[in-house]
Amino acid sequence: MLLSTAAALFTPASAQAQGPTAAPDEGVLALDQITVSGPASGVRLLAPTPYTAAPTGLNLATPNRSGSRLDLSPLQTPASIEVIPGQKIRERGQETVQEAITQNAAGITSIGAPGNGFGAYTSRGFSGVNSVMQLYDGTRLFVGVNTVTYPFDTWNVDRIEVLRGPASVLYGDGAIGGVINVVPKKAVAVPINAARAALGSDGVKRLAFDSGGPVGENVFYRFNISGNQANGWLNRNGEFANLAISGSLLYQATPDLAFTLSHDYGYQEPLRYFGTPLIGGRIDPRLRFQNYNIDGSLIVFKDNWTQLKAEWSPSDDIVIRNTAYRLLSDRHWRNLESYAYVPSTGLIRRSSPIEIFHNQEQIGNRLDATIKGTVFGFRNEFVAGFEVNHIDFRLRNNSPYRGENTVNPFLFAPGFFSSLDSVRPLYVSSTDQYSLFAEDRLILSDQLSLIAGVRYDAPSVRREDLVTPSASFTKDFSALSYRFGAVYNPTPDSSLYASYATAVDPVNSLITVPLNQKDFKLSSGEQVEVGYKQLFWEGRGEFTLAGYRISKKDLLTVDPLRPTISIQVGSQSSHGVEAFASIGLWENWRIEGNLALLHAQYDDFQQSVGGVAVNYAGNRPISVPERIANLWLTWAFAPRWEARAGVQFVGETFSDFANTVRRPSYEVVNGTLDYRVTDDSRFSVRVYNLLDKIYPVAGSANTWLLGRPRSVEVAYSVTF
Repeated sequence: MLLSTAAALFTPASAQAQGPTAAPDEGVLALDQITVSGPASGVRLLAPTPYTAAPTGLNLATPNRSGSRLDLSPLQTPASIEVIPGQKIRERGQETVQEAITQNAAGITSIGAPGNGFGAYTSRGFSGVNSVMQLYDGTRLFVGVNTVTYPFDTWNVDRIEVLRGPASVLYGDGAIGGVINVVPKKAVAVPINAARAALGSDGVKRLAFDSGGPVGENVFYRFNISGNQANGWLNRNGEFANLAISGSLLYQATPDLAFTLSHDYGYQEPLRYFGTPLIGGRIDPRLRFQNYNIDGSLIVFKDNWTQLKAEWSPSDDIVIRNTAYRLLSDRHWRNLESYAYVPSTGLIRRSSPIEIFHNQEQIGNRLDATIKGTVFGFRNEFVAGFEVNHIDFRLRNNSPYRGENTVNPFLFAPGFFSSLDSVRPLYVSSTDQYSLFAEDRLILSDQLSLIAGVRYDAPSVRREDLVTPSASFTKDFSALSYRFGAVYNPTPDSSLYASYATAVDPVNSLITVPLNQKDFKLSSGEQVEVGYKQLFWEGRGEFTLAGYRISKKDLLTVDPLRPTISIQVGSQSSHGVEAFASIGLWENWRIEGNLALLHAQYDDFQQSVGGVAVNYAGNRPISVPERIANLWLTWAFAPRWEARAGVQFVGETFSDFANTVRRPSYEVVNGTLDYRVTDDSRFSVRVYNLLDKIYPVAGSANTWLLGRPRSVEVAYSVTF
């Protein structure tokens, strides 16, 4: 139904357009570069900042705001930054933000599942939405009960910027592992129109449309819509549908003042699949396509995101930016979510009938001013600002989720939702957060720069318990984060850097902190990092290498003398190296790859097992792999033809604190083949999981969430 709604908005002639595949001057191939640059009629566009991300390479010279608020490029930033262009994402057939991140960014893996909105990741030994923060267009998404559901579609993505390592100095609590910033397409001055249509196995249907250009002399627009639908690869409850709509208007009031109003809408009905139960510690291939959820199961995510940006540049040395925003999120689950094989009976025990409603509203404003000048005779760039947020969150569910039954693993009636507990309002929370931040870059010479930043956060949470009013409380937090770094550029195309950064994470989701955790402070961490970045072969090659050590303390553990009592004395750490290279071997060959090697462990971490405190010091954190790699090869083997092959490798992980339940490593091979029918159109064939591997994306001690089997899609894209 969603797909037909999307289709009704398109004209009958709409085919489909996807990102380019060759040189920027070849019709459809120039689309994404045009979308981020190109003032018309002599107008100097101030907002959005006209960054141009190249479709290939690592974009080491491309400015971004994810690693610094000073619009520095990765070569100028003392941190590990990646800029992944939307054009590259769409060329590789990556339809979801999750695929785009994990198949392109170094050292990032997904632990996405229905319960966390398919939006949780691991980075540098730390996992989950409380340690790997997600931003949309530079604005933080405050997370309720481990759920981030927007953005999800890559059609409207201009680029994804990934910052690995602590980032609280830029964005506040919840970013010890890193930050993922999804930047949408912006209003443009040059007229563009594009469309794309795709069909695939498992009943996949996709339609998308993109349009932008001038409305008048000083007004520019952008509009994107994408709808996706499928029957799914599971025997039941595997179908999914979603719809993403985004639009923006840019008003250039004067050559020095611009306003941008944007709105994004997302609707998702993802597959209602919570995993496949293990038999003898592994997946029985006969169960690969079974889904043990009930008939009438439900997962629905709705998001509305509105932003108003203003950018004023009264002189070449001063830029003032303000962003006001409002996010509305509504989520509803109704599923039977837990499955375990019972060896004594040979049956599957199904439990946890869960129905949950989340309603969240986030309102905020961020203002900053950048000033360029001199300090003690040296060039200097300085930015300072503040941010305020107000988040209302309401939770209703049917806890404690009682009820279970057993079914035959192979032949069974799914049944319908049945719970011993009814849905009731549990609590509402209201969170107010304000922050002050500043960053400075002192340029000592053309080769050497010193960069420092500081941020103070003061969130306050008020929770009203609707079941037990006496359990209501108010809690104030505070945190100071900072970063120091030095960047040395031996040549304009290379840099050496070193940095020290601190960060903080909540012990639980900040806006949903429970009564028994209100007296705990934010967990704190620190990182030391050194690295090298290089462009070579006249820009045809790029290379980065980074080494780091991160430690995090104040984790929740149990009191060894009172295992039922939690105390905040635990710690964990990780150290590792990351490398990324992109090389244009010949005119028609390019290879890109990354490798992350790390060692992560709990340094002091106790849990209660059977009423006894057990210390898991030395064990690896749950769901954290220590070997991660991606490799992509692009070959333009004939005029108008281009082939791509990609391999994603994720190392072995553990599903329990004791490191006794292993999830195996896996490799997934994907590929695309493009034929440019005309200069403005393209026909594509995409193959996912070419070798048809059975592999776990996430999992627990009893259940693994499997990746999709081999599937094929064909797509036609056009610009006009």
